Amino acid sequence: MADFALWPVLAGAAAFFVVGGLWYGVIFSKAWQKAAGLSDEDVQSGNMPLLFGLTFLFEVLIAMVLWHLIARTNPAAHVVMMMSVGFAVGVMIPAVGIHYLYLRKSLTHFLIDAGHMLVGMAAMGGVFLLFL
Repeated sequence: MADFALWPVLAGAAAFFVVGGLWYGVIFSKAWQKAAGLSDEDVQSGNMPLLFGLTFLFEVLIAMVLWHLIARTNPAAHVVMMMSVGFAVGVMIPAVGIHYLYLRKSLTHFLIDAGHMLVGMAAMGGVFLLFL
């Protein structure tokens, strides 16, 4: 298994991106918007292609790091999922939590965003299993 493989990385990032679309666009759209303090106009303003493009690029970066770790360690399937979810629980969610404390974001806002990271990373790990 190569340290970097384009297709698993792109597929893993795409899985995370789809989770985000469902999470913020369907499941928690109004709750997240209210917790973030954004009006309908705020949500619709902005350069959406740029926002989505940068989001996907960040997710590609996350996928590259996780794939590299998986490729270097050649873990069993259950360990791939532990690494994926563990990265969300042990690194991503606490990092966002620290920022949210200082930004005085609500617990609801944090839980919605933390849930996205957890489910997105689980989806990424699941997709990576298809390439092992």
